[in-house]
Amino acid sequence: MDFLEELTWRGLIHDKTPGIDEELAGGMKLGYIGFDPTAPSMTIGNYVQIMLLKFFQLSGHKPVVLMGGATGRIGDPSGKDKERTLKSYEELDNNLAHQQRQLMKFLEFEKGENKAVVVNNLDFYNQMNVLDFLRDVGKNLTINYMMSKDSVKNRIERGLSFTEFSYQLLQGYDFAKMNKEMGVTVEMGGSDQYGNITAGIEMSRKLNGTKVFAVTTPLLTKADGSKFGKSEGGNIWLDPKLTSPYRFYQFWLNANDADLATYYRYFSLRKKEEILELEANYKDDPQSLKRLLAEELTVRIHSQEDFDAVLRVTKILFDRKASKEQLRLLDAAELALIGQEIPSFEVSLEELKAGMSIVTLLSTKTNILSSNSEVRKALKNRAISVNKEKITSHETIINAEHLLHDQYMMIENGKKNKFMIIAK
Repeated sequence: MDFLEELTWRGLIHDKTPGIDEELAGGMKLGYIGFDPTAPSMTIGNYVQIMLLKFFQLSGHKPVVLMGGATGRIGDPSGKDKERTLKSYEELDNNLAHQQRQLMKFLEFEKGENKAVVVNNLDFYNQMNVLDFLRDVGKNLTINYMMSKDSVKNRIERGLSFTEFSYQLLQGYDFAKMNKEMGVTVEMGGSDQYGNITAGIEMSRKLNGTKVFAVTTPLLTKADGSKFGKSEGGNIWLDPKLTSPYRFYQFWLNANDADLATYYRYFSLRKKEEILELEANYKDDPQSLKRLLAEELTVRIHSQEDFDAVLRVTKILFDRKASKEQLRLLDAAELALIGQEIPSFEVSLEELKAGMSIVTLLSTKTNILSSNSEVRKALKNRAISVNKEKITSHETIINAEHLLHDQYMMIENGKKNKFMIIAK
């Protein structure tokens, strides 16, 4: 795989500096991307840059992951219209450790000459006092040079602290430091980072007398112009505790048809020929294309087991032919997930152990139906199911034996209305 050629056809190049083609043609090179730990987890937006490192490694080059233990303490003004709220050191350190564990899954860190490495830029500054920083780092970029960057110009009238103004000094020094000590010659990132990255190119020239290079990607937006990586519920996280594998999978299934070609190029590891063939074969069936991409990404980001569980949950939620046996195959975590996707009601476990009529459960302990008469009518019309079993008598007693995994019970009223009872 040729790195720049691969990025070009995928539409992943926004800017590149002169000479980088020749640089990467000269054997294995080291290139890095920085990640500031300002959030509790990586998001699907961060995954664009992880894919860049993945393609870099697949092309025979050595990816360097720079964790922003120092820069995260400062706050990057790029793309922000107001000052960031500083996180506590404890929160940043916890975020960094978690994000680093997430990254270990996506690149090869164990085998090969070009195995990935992780560096924490806090190590660059821990022993550096403010006078050293001003003399050794700050002296190398002029105020005029720093003021010319979009990240500064876009904020200067609204207000920009010296703390955030100095961010490009740190990012620039990161590049120069790793260039000198590790031989890193390429920095990559989103197009909003271009100003900070070129500061590193200038810093490397002044401190090391070396020429280094940059590649940036376009900022990914949806076809409707909205920000990529968010749903109506907020960020799409890579942590299953923050965005369940089911919701992650659904994010891709619900994608706009017009975004599909871009998403395949940004996120699929399939080869060019395979992607083009899929697009041709399914040009009139975008939903099948979405399912294939959703499967690929759910398995890669989470696991095959998580994907299999997603299919089981999806079947219960959307397949009218799903059976009681299939419902009973779900584990407690999968039932809890279903409970997050449909209306849920907590009912006392002690009361369920004592037993209550189906009428009381549906109209008094919950508001699944508004009155006893509504329950009786639904029962008469064979509309009510408990755990996929039809209930027709108003005298039916519901008790703890109906609970799945001693906690969950699914109620259906008709073909479309599903509810989860959670015993507490």
